[in-house]
Amino acid sequence: MNIRTIIVDDERLARNELCFQLERLDDVKIIGQAGDGVQAIKLIEDLSPDLVLLDVQMPGPTGFEVAREILAHGSHSQVVFVTAYDQYAIEAFEVNAIDYLLKPVEPKRLEQTIQRARDRLESSRAATIAATSLNDGELARIVEYIAQQDLRREPLAVKVGERFLLTQTEDIIYASLADAAITIVTGTLTGISNYRTLDELQSHLDPALFWRVHRSHVVNINKIKEIMPWFNRNYILKMKDTKGTEIPVSRAQTKRLREHLSL
Repeated sequence: MNIRTIIVDDERLARNELCFQLERLDDVKIIGQAGDGVQAIKLIEDLSPDLVLLDVQMPGPTGFEVAREILAHGSHSQVVFVTAYDQYAIEAFEVNAIDYLLKPVEPKRLEQTIQRARDRLESSRAATIAATSLNDGELARIVEYIAQQDLRREPLAVKVGERFLLTQTEDIIYASLADAAITIVTGTLTGISNYRTLDELQSHLDPALFWRVHRSHVVNINKIKEIMPWFNRNYILKMKDTKGTEIPVSRAQTKRLREHLSL
């Protein structure tokens, strides 16, 4: 499976650098380049790429205007913003970008983004193949399931200081509610969620990974470092963040945790 890719940036050196990094990946095929928004829109319409790596500031339509054009025309092209400016992260979230990369792009970070695009493409193509042998009811259920999974893979906006940063949901270690604000912690950042309740946040997370272990805490079960016995046969979870945060497990969730981990 080739990921048919277009690179859009008004700086030739920036395009060349992305091309160099992407050419090291066997399944990425660069099918076009554009130096401004007008060229980008035409290329996307003509070639229907799987992936568009898109600068924000450039002549003609901005990267966000190009992304909105993609949405308006129902294109299935995935969009990743590649920019030197971090202040646009929240806007990238609003136009369904799958990622937001800061220049200079680190090779490992770019590979993670391509893997995310690869996973989505594989899911979409598998669903298309399966749809040929399904009745309308079965197809509707699969489409709804895929839509929910895609929603749960969308990056979350986290406010750190005066900036909004995007983080992938699988990178979240835990989320805690205190003083009417939800704090999200990953391995690299701590910030405030734009969601107002843990219920709302949890609806955008994979329920197989994220458990509401306490009324004030949601944890990623893959990010638990240690399970420590507590009084009344309950537990405290030590998480894998840099502080080794300890999170209590409610009595109602203790049984579920024991069954899941065979404790």
